[in-house]
Amino acid sequence: MRLIDDEGGQLGLVLTDEALRRAKEAGMDLVEVAPDAQPPVCKVMDYGKFKYEQKKKAHQAKSKQKITVLKELRLRPKTEEHDLLVKVKKAKEFLEEGDRVQVNMLFKGREMAHIDVGKSLLERFAVEVADLGKVERPAILEGRRMTLLLAPLK
Repeated sequence: MRLIDDEGGQLGLVLTDEALRRAKEAGMDLVEVAPDAQPPVCKVMDYGKFKYEQKKKAHQAKSKQKITVLKELRLRPKTEEHDLLVKVKKAKEFLEEGDRVQVNMLFKGREMAHIDVGKSLLERFAVEVADLGKVERPAILEGRRMTLLLAPLK
């Protein structure tokens, strides 16, 4: 087998007994790194420390990743100007944090006759947040609900 010492230096081709003896002398373990290679590659290392460092790296990588969340805002066709601006402000906060925003326009009763009012309100909403987010899915009517999906620009 090809042997690598604990500092990464090549020791060349060595018999298995010799490699085990060198690992014991160093007070470490003999670990097979590349079993498919010809000849197989083994390394003298502290296996417990190696496993600990791998676990630590995996934990650190997991903590740095950003999980995108879908935030939801609800509007009605009769939503007034100030209320709309409050919702726009909240949507901008969500987009700055890197979250996607789904804006739902809910229609009740006779409001279904004025779908164009709801669509224009959603289009205006998209224009208001255009500096921080882009339209991922335009306003689509599904039953009594019209949805608009916004994604952050970054």
